[in-house]
Amino acid sequence: MTNPDPYVVPGLVRGLAALQTFGPQTPEQSLAEIAQALGVTRSAAFRTVHTLLKEGYLLQVQGEARYRLGPQVLGLSYGYLASRELLEVAQKPLEALRDSLDWSAHLGVLDRRHVLYLIRSPASDGLSSLVHVGSRLPAAQTAMGRLLLCHKTEREIRRLMADRPGREVDAVLAACARDRKAETVAHQGQFETGLCSVAAPVCDMSGAVVAAISATKTSGAITPEVTKRVLGTARAISKGLGAAG
Repeated sequence: MTNPDPYVVPGLVRGLAALQTFGPQTPEQSLAEIAQALGVTRSAAFRTVHTLLKEGYLLQVQGEARYRLGPQVLGLSYGYLASRELLEVAQKPLEALRDSLDWSAHLGVLDRRHVLYLIRSPASDGLSSLVHVGSRLPAAQTAMGRLLLCHKTEREIRRLMADRPGREVDAVLAACARDRKAETVAHQGQFETGLCSVAAPVCDMSGAVVAAISATKTSGAITPEVTKRVLGTARAISKGLGAAG
């Protein structure tokens, strides 16, 4: 018999297994039924169910000692589906933006105080984007990151940067105040010398900014035409996600 993986958390495994016992044939279950499905005692199952109840992954059926899936499970599912939908909706418009300008096109989301690159469509020169899908760069030092940060509240930004020096936090807040005044954010790349970028927001059906796109070029000039095309692409992707307008 192989030794168990020392990095696996047994309680988490049991909690996930408990959630998987619910389905179309078992939308509601008692503690005894959950314990039986898991192959554990009622006492062991109770701690798992209690934790899932407290965190919102299970709900108790009113007036009964039975349980059903809670809203947090839907939240996880929505996050997964939304991320897949975002990539599927954004891919073709970003490729069209790249082809129309011959600028590299990107899509990114905020990952704490970094911007995470999810799509990269490089320009023909091969030099207008040195980042790759999965790259994480400091948000305050990229066009997409600055755009995403400026749609956060001051309180949210301070929380994201709680471990950074006060001078740095104040500089980011000042930049966000300036960036909020425009529809796009332009930036001279600090990580990719000689590159300029312009970014625009992507919104979901609620109107919330969920991502950003950017166009980047070596020694390029951010003309009104470039800005117009980036904004138009961002709006087309937002519309594909259900945003109004």
